[in-house]
Amino acid sequence: MSDCIFCKIVQGEIPCAKIYENDQVLAFDDIHPMAPVHVIIIPKKHISTLLDVSDADNEVIVDLVSAARKIAKIKGIAEKGFRTVINCNAEGGQVVFHLHMHVLGGRKLQDELG
Repeated sequence: MSDCIFCKIVQGEIPCAKIYENDQVLAFDDIHPMAPVHVIIIPKKHISTLLDVSDADNEVIVDLVSAARKIAKIKGIAEKGFRTVINCNAEGGQVVFHLHMHVLGGRKLQDELG
């Protein structure tokens, strides 16, 4: 999508602080971190929301989870713990409508779920 900021990052039109990349996904530091470690993982293919993932995209989802494990090790948060989050649609907190996973850590995270 031509107006999608994450698509522009994938295409190299907007720079990012790249942490990890493979054929399916790209991961980079969030520019507005909510924790000492806050990495965004995006599929290189534009998928608007989690609801738009098809069976043909299963490998992309596997790569998102695999990337999260690798990033936790790269960033040194694997042993103490970290959180992964995928927001879906506006009421779910999704701001950029390109599927993405947040990896958060580096401090004790509060339990916002109650």
